[in-house]
Amino acid sequence: MLLKLNTKLITYDYIILGAGASGLLLAYRMSQDAFFDDKSILIIDQVKNKGNDRTWCYWENGVGEWDALVCKQWSKIYFGSAWFSKNIAIMPFQYKMIRSGIFYDTLWKEINTKSNISFVEGKVNNVSEQVHSVIIETTNGKYKGTNIFNSLPNSDIYKSQDKYPLIHQHFVGWFIKTPVDTFDDSKATFMDFSVPQNGNTRFMYVLPIDKKTALFEYTLFSKELLEYRVYEEAIKRYLDRKNIVDYTIIEKEKGNIPMTSFKFNRLNSNRILHIGTAGGWTKASTGYTFTSTSKKTKDVVEFLKKNQDLSTFNKRTKYRFYDLIFLDVLAKHNNEGAALFSSMFKKADVTTIFRFLDEESTLIEDLKIILSVPPKRFIQAFLKRLF
Repeated sequence: MLLKLNTKLITYDYIILGAGASGLLLAYRMSQDAFFDDKSILIIDQVKNKGNDRTWCYWENGVGEWDALVCKQWSKIYFGSAWFSKNIAIMPFQYKMIRSGIFYDTLWKEINTKSNISFVEGKVNNVSEQVHSVIIETTNGKYKGTNIFNSLPNSDIYKSQDKYPLIHQHFVGWFIKTPVDTFDDSKATFMDFSVPQNGNTRFMYVLPIDKKTALFEYTLFSKELLEYRVYEEAIKRYLDRKNIVDYTIIEKEKGNIPMTSFKFNRLNSNRILHIGTAGGWTKASTGYTFTSTSKKTKDVVEFLKKNQDLSTFNKRTKYRFYDLIFLDVLAKHNNEGAALFSSMFKKADVTTIFRFLDEESTLIEDLKIILSVPPKRFIQAFLKRLF
């Protein structure tokens, strides 16, 4: 494809690279705030309509911003392992599920009503920061922006260092449908460690959408990925074990989410802010991203009203250190993940766990979580980071 060069570049106030969850959410929040009505905003991505390429789940206390888009929610979860198994009521929380198709469509509908927001289809080839602007080179031309928000991850950056551990949350899922009522759709299987661990942290994640439809997802927290067939074979064995033999696979999904405490904020500059997974918005210890992205896009919008230097956006918190210690343990002792999570869910209240993972816990709640996990490995990791 020929590169179309603009002879005179228009300078956009804001350019958003990537129209996935974080990029689109940021554009949506800008579209809902009158402060940005007189600002020119450009979104660049290879594909505008991504469809159901993601399934997002999150826990929430009470009515939430995205409830109209939730396709299913559960007030109970199941945790299972050789050490601890229990159906757990999570009230006042609800575990909520959103399919990306309706999410994208809803946000684009609002964004498209704003004449100051435009979209260009193209692949980003180069980002060059100048003194007063940033030049974006794409397969569809060059564009200039005063402030850039990049949601396109560059995995080589955190893969090429060894100061901070990198674990992948990788998975393959089958949406299946059965001809008769088969599933208890009143609870979600949060983690079922009854599958063979094979030296890793492996579990089955099951989301029953109704009594005949469910998502079965074989998930690992480990350094190395598997051949695709291994994931699918594991799902089939799990279904066989549950005596689920008459079903149709109606959809498949797969993913690989980086779990790392790498300091992504170091990549930011005066005019470039990395967002979403590219900005370290994924919760390093769990791989959950949706809640963090929803919160942080609000924070970015408020930040832009008061600040110009994007490098000052991020703030250090205690949770980054917690995640770092957790990942140190999980990376070095990957076969002990099932025991670690089992101890936490057995000893700590689930609402405390959720608040801790949402980074909204008090110091007393932090202490309850710290005391709920096997101490030896964490003390070793803590001392190693100190010295």
